Amino acid sequence: MDTSSDDPGPRRSPDLWDDPVALASALAEYDEYLESQATPAWGHDIFTSGAAHDVAVDDAGEVTADLRRLTARQYGLFAQVLRDAADCPDPWCGPDPTLDPHWTNPRDLTVSRVRAERAEMAVRAAVCDLAVRTRLSEVVIRTRAADADTLQERCPVVWAAFCAGSVDERNAITAAGYARSLPDDAPDAWTAFDERIAPSATALPAGKFRIKARAIRERIHPEGIDERHRRAREDRSTWLGAELDGMATFSIYGPAAELHTIGARVEQCARHLHAQEGETRTLAQLRADTAIDLLGSADSDVTRGAATGKPAVAITVPVLTLLGRGDEPAMLDGYGPVDTATASSLAGDATSWVRILTHPVSGTVLDLDRKTYRVPKALRRWLGVRDPVCAFPGCGRLVRDCDIDHRREWHAGGTTSARNTGPLCRPHHRVKTETLWDVRTDSETGEAHWVSPTALSADTDPPPW
Repeated sequence: MDTSSDDPGPRRSPDLWDDPVALASALAEYDEYLESQATPAWGHDIFTSGAAHDVAVDDAGEVTADLRRLTARQYGLFAQVLRDAADCPDPWCGPDPTLDPHWTNPRDLTVSRVRAERAEMAVRAAVCDLAVRTRLSEVVIRTRAADADTLQERCPVVWAAFCAGSVDERNAITAAGYARSLPDDAPDAWTAFDERIAPSATALPAGKFRIKARAIRERIHPEGIDERHRRAREDRSTWLGAELDGMATFSIYGPAAELHTIGARVEQCARHLHAQEGETRTLAQLRADTAIDLLGSADSDVTRGAATGKPAVAITVPVLTLLGRGDEPAMLDGYGPVDTATASSLAGDATSWVRILTHPVSGTVLDLDRKTYRVPKALRRWLGVRDPVCAFPGCGRLVRDCDIDHRREWHAGGTTSARNTGPLCRPHHRVKTETLWDVRTDSETGEAHWVSPTALSADTDPPPW
């Protein structure tokens, strides 16, 4: 009778213990067998992948902390540069003329007023330098410097945590904004706000922290809500932002109760239309259409009481596009490319639009001699087509809001011509005139080239659209 086992595993030979080589081979075979039975074929891949994930997770945390520390350092450096510029304007504006005993001011300004203006212009020149150097906007430079100053003065606990990498940049911005909204003469409120928001600043994501910080700010604010609301109403405003594919966003900042009423009215109208038979638009589309219809109504009290003159907005339409023989997009002043149907409608029918048709090959070039300092309308219009925004690097202010600057000053022999003129917004026009910032024109191409007081060189930006 055969009594051998049915177990498929390795069997022990009678003489196995007497042969070390055979024993070792058998044990290795048995270990391999057990491993094949106990561990799936894909087990090692899972373990290896898990180890890689562990490393990546740790690295992600360290990189995030490093980025926060570097961001806080950048905020602090921006603030330091601007403070130093205000304290010592000479590197940015040249020597202080008021130190000359024979100095006189043609505008009859006092010494203190001149020095205050020099400090202001030095800060502007420094902001321009940092903006061009970092390719950040001047608003970002000023905002980050101001946030750093506010956090250092009013929220030192949050600032220290930001510098240590424990606070997200968005939470630091929120803390600075709410702290800055507290009264300037209420240091006790600053301290209370800082101490109460610090734990949340390190623990909460941006959305939840914003809600928490706002609630704390409301509780510790020393002024009553009625007075604060009255003052805040003075800042009501609207703004328009460009979006993709011929779209835009229109925003309103105003009293919450009134805007919530408007929102409720739009919602009510949209839902009423959505319930109608045959209506195919979504609620989101209906809300937008309703708001546009309400704001664009010619029967509103505001519209009826407004001036009869309509604002002029420029649209540049290539003539072949207008004739249906080209696909070069039309350009809406302040926005960029728009669809052909809109361009044709505006260029052909709307009386409140300025129509500019460009030649498909040669275009239009205006160049005037030195007979006049004042820029003629024809030249101003051409410059608006050539340079749709301020010519200073990084600035996006529209040409309609700019001065027309003589690159080579009129009193120094500069001509009123297309080659020697260009749009500069009022702040950058003053920076060019009153600081050591300089603009140079290429004699062959006519392109402007900027040089900062720190010898930073920058070309004028290409047109934004």
